[in-house]
Amino acid sequence: MEKHIFRSGIRHYLLIMAGAFLMGMSINLVYEPLEMVTGGVTGMAIVIKFLTEPFIDGGIPIWLTNIVLNVPLFLLAIKLLGTKYIKNTLFATVSLSIAIYIIPTYNLVFEDYLLAAVFGGVLGGVGLGMIFVALATTGGTDLLATLIHKYKPYYSIPRILIVIDGIIVMAGVVTFGITKALYAIISVYITSKVSDSILEGLKFAKMAYIISDSYNEIAQRILVSLDRGVTGVSARGMYSNQDKKMLFCVVSKKEIVDLTDIVEEVDPKAFVIVSDVREVMGEGFREYRQ
Repeated sequence: MEKHIFRSGIRHYLLIMAGAFLMGMSINLVYEPLEMVTGGVTGMAIVIKFLTEPFIDGGIPIWLTNIVLNVPLFLLAIKLLGTKYIKNTLFATVSLSIAIYIIPTYNLVFEDYLLAAVFGGVLGGVGLGMIFVALATTGGTDLLATLIHKYKPYYSIPRILIVIDGIIVMAGVVTFGITKALYAIISVYITSKVSDSILEGLKFAKMAYIISDSYNEIAQRILVSLDRGVTGVSARGMYSNQDKKMLFCVVSKKEIVDLTDIVEEVDPKAFVIVSDVREVMGEGFREYRQ
């Protein structure tokens, strides 16, 4: 058991490191060279670096600003979220700062701002989504969005980030001009959609309602072949005015094909309704958080 927990912990931190590295690539290879302020503390850091260049050779490094601006947010998060949550976020923040420090700044997309917006948005969105999956953030506005999400859980973290980062993008308008800011907004939107898809896509499942006179045989096949629970729901056909048994079953995305094949084999005339399920908790799916 201890060995399993240790390996799980290693994979957890490797996921955070990989996500931070991808985000660092989007910053140093796309956003900073083209002066695109896409929001977040790193976006503010790009502005600060530019404004301090006349006074400091090369300006204040982005990785340094990222650490300094996160200190008050971490103090607030420790009070509201506890040290267990902060441990992951602190590791992610430090990992991102290290990634920004070691990855060389290079203009990977030259002056193609549309390509920069798409490529940077996808790259950063994947990295951010991986960090969210590990139940952490990179600090900064990510941490601020998580604090807001604690009290407004019906808004996803990436959607909250759109609003916060939009404000920071406006600072980029003043500093670098409207054209770069407009492309930055495109990148922010793509980042939000990609990270949201990764965060919520891992929880997707399929729900099936099955109406058939051979409900008992279909239920047994699902129980044995798919090892999934099935619930029989009493129903009445309003056209025939006869009592029926409707089966209700939730399976993974991969298993829905097997389920429909079973229904077709047993009763080709069965009526089947399949829909997406956003999140499933319980045996065979995601465990409840303790």
